[in-house]
Amino acid sequence: MFQYCTRESLPANHCRIRSSLPRPIPSAILASMTTSSHTADLATRIDALLPQTQCTRCGYPRCRDYAQAMAEDRAEINRCPPGGEPTLQALAELLDTPVKPIDPACGTTAPRLRAVIDEAICIGCKKCIDACPVDAIVGARKLMHTVIADECTGCELCLPPCPVNCIELVPAPVTPDPQSRWPEYPQLETARWRQRTEARLARLDRRKTRSRQTKVEATAPSSIFPDRETIRADIRAALARTRQKRHTPPRT
Repeated sequence: MFQYCTRESLPANHCRIRSSLPRPIPSAILASMTTSSHTADLATRIDALLPQTQCTRCGYPRCRDYAQAMAEDRAEINRCPPGGEPTLQALAELLDTPVKPIDPACGTTAPRLRAVIDEAICIGCKKCIDACPVDAIVGARKLMHTVIADECTGCELCLPPCPVNCIELVPAPVTPDPQSRWPEYPQLETARWRQRTEARLARLDRRKTRSRQTKVEATAPSSIFPDRETIRADIRAALARTRQKRHTPPRT
């Protein structure tokens, strides 16, 4: 015979047991999580096909942002002049889309260059250091700056902010790398540029966080205790109340 359970026959901790069980994730949220994970993975694969010059010619602040836009179908594959034909072919194959010529609005593919600073003219304004996306320029304010030749991507971002035009671009020596898809960008270099870009962004984020904390501390009271004038005013008020009580006749 079947025995039916009633509320009275259930154990006392039945409700507690049921509430402790994990609730199923709604299908809409689960689908969104799956899509987001897939998009992030695709963006990483696309980013690996970009030469990591961080030149911003594509219209995005860094190569990873351009890769994310392509993964989300918000950007075309033909906006990377430094990558040239190898990048176009690789992106077309990965994204299953026709090959398109480089967008003229983004520039043209040209031989690789690197920046050189005329140290006799440099005034040490530090503007080129702030503009370099891979921290390839070293120096201090009001002192001479110089470019780390092996780390320069040739992005040209240091040229516009220089107030004395002491930076020029010269042909960069190229060591062929049979494992790289680009004839002018060895695979180890592109990987290192990606790491340097991420390290720079992390450093800038830490600097912003410290700046916000400093502003909060500057606007916050310097002590948890009231200032001396407030303490003196409280004491005077307390004494006044005491005198008033002494001169007030008791109620009958």
